[in-house]
Amino acid sequence: MESEGYKYYGDIINMPRRISNIHAPMNILNRAAQFAPFSALPGHNDAVKETERLTETYLSLDEEEKERINYVLQNILYNINAVSKVYVKYFIEDEKKSGGRFIKVTGNIKKIDTYNRIIMINDVKINIDDIVDISILED
Repeated sequence: MESEGYKYYGDIINMPRRISNIHAPMNILNRAAQFAPFSALPGHNDAVKETERLTETYLSLDEEEKERINYVLQNILYNINAVSKVYVKYFIEDEKKSGGRFIKVTGNIKKIDTYNRIIMINDVKINIDDIVDISILED
């Protein structure tokens, strides 16, 4: 009994494969790309990952905490040459969703800009209003 394929394609099944004299053979990478999975919803995986990403909520500081941070900053500002190392914890708002994250930095103060309310530790610029904790470290 003949197979279905041989019945319909028997006249060409054993013929040699035709090689073009005009076009170069397709390389393996491009050939494989023809059979790569198709994404019907481009960006869907990225959207799911973004939804899964967690952010932290910023709780505003009470007046006592603000005064303590201000006191430490004033102490640093007036004794900038004596202070060698500080610890700062600050909050950065997330650009894509509500909330953000807390960042901790330990290092040397390079600059305090009271006009623009920025403190520079190592090479990190920190907005003074985003600071939630600061302390002077002993050497």
